[in-house]
Amino acid sequence: MAPSRGAAALHGDPGLQPERTTLAWGRTMLALVTVSAIFLRWLPQHGLPILLLFTVSAGTAAGIYFTQRRRYRISSHGIRKEMHDADITAVLWTAFAGVVLGALGIGVVLIG
Repeated sequence: MAPSRGAAALHGDPGLQPERTTLAWGRTMLALVTVSAIFLRWLPQHGLPILLLFTVSAGTAAGIYFTQRRRYRISSHGIRKEMHDADITAVLWTAFAGVVLGALGIGVVLIG
């Protein structure tokens, strides 16, 4: 979900840091959607526990998608006011989802 053309004027950053951050979150979301599709492909082989993996990865991707515009707006305003902090909550939730996916993946392989 790229920011609109008018939104780029919200900050004076010549390096376009909010745009780079938005692109990075977009790549993370795309990776999670791809992993979700792979999990669905594994459903016949590993059974219903795979649906839990799919739910976590698809839910995380959806969370990134639906909060992307808010994160961009906050980042742009923070740069303009020269008081920008990293979105630690989003990073921690994404890292937590990665750890949960890893643990669930190991569990599914060991069970099946």
